[in-house]
Amino acid sequence: EALEIERVHMAIRMKKVREGKDCIIPYEIPARVGFLGLGIMGSPMAQNLIKAGCDVTVWNRTKSKCDPLISLGAKYKSSPEEVAASCDVTFAMLADPQSAVDVACGEHGAANGMSPGKGYVDVSTVDGATSKMINGHIKATGALFLEAPVSGSKKPAEDGQLIFLTAGDSSLYNTAAPFLDIMGKSKFYLGDVGNGAAMKLVVNMIMGSMMASFSEGLILGEKVGLDPGVLVEVVSQGAISAPMFSMKGPSMVQSLYPTAFPLKHQQKDLRLALGLAESVSQPTPIAAAANELYKVAKSCGLSDQDFSAVIEALKVKLQHQT
Repeated sequence: EALEIERVHMAIRMKKVREGKDCIIPYEIPARVGFLGLGIMGSPMAQNLIKAGCDVTVWNRTKSKCDPLISLGAKYKSSPEEVAASCDVTFAMLADPQSAVDVACGEHGAANGMSPGKGYVDVSTVDGATSKMINGHIKATGALFLEAPVSGSKKPAEDGQLIFLTAGDSSLYNTAAPFLDIMGKSKFYLGDVGNGAAMKLVVNMIMGSMMASFSEGLILGEKVGLDPGVLVEVVSQGAISAPMFSMKGPSMVQSLYPTAFPLKHQQKDLRLALGLAESVSQPTPIAAAANELYKVAKSCGLSDQDFSAVIEALKVKLQHQT
């Protein structure tokens, strides 16, 4: 009952924050929340927790990225271990599997600060094996673990509109739910650790393949004399319409790729998805071809551009052919 009351008050606070209203309510949120990793996604996610009135402690490899959050009221600790030791629930948003393992299990890693009664929620996108390894280290301390990779990029993170794909300890899912509701618009509980990671990789595999195909269409259309802007409009109004196409298309037509989801991360997710497919002998020829295109884009120096910059790899190929 107490947990349900907490969730109701948190939801009220979250709604008022999103509506730009005074969010003071006669209730104090008891949990101390840690947040590890303040990149493109982690920073706005932690910021939303702070704005909702949560007691947040942050850490990032580059301390300067913590400063804007500290100015908003966050506390700072100098290692993941110290954050985990001082918080009830610690979230981690890291760039890749190796970083996720280092921050959770390495020297001065979060696992060293965990103990019974605490929870660790990894919202990074990693493969199932990595998630299970981190789970093992956290559970060995008596603490609880939840994997919760997100579907969404920079803007949804800023707007608190992420989708959480969770798996692991159901009791930690219930405890973390109010915080997930602040940072996201929906959440799914998928059972055992590894299922959340698998769901995220399948989703991002589809997304990467869609963007590669969309890029091919834009290039082909322009090559045969079609107006790419009109093509984007046609696609956006038909059966194959997708928010991604209408959102990314106009800037792609202008050869602009403001980074919401770095191309190097999309290629990493495709690589992990192909590994997942290989583990169950499932053919994924379209995703495999898309992965090769993203690898070409990386070799062209586009790693830190938005993943929509994959279209530039096709331009390079065309130039080489002419």
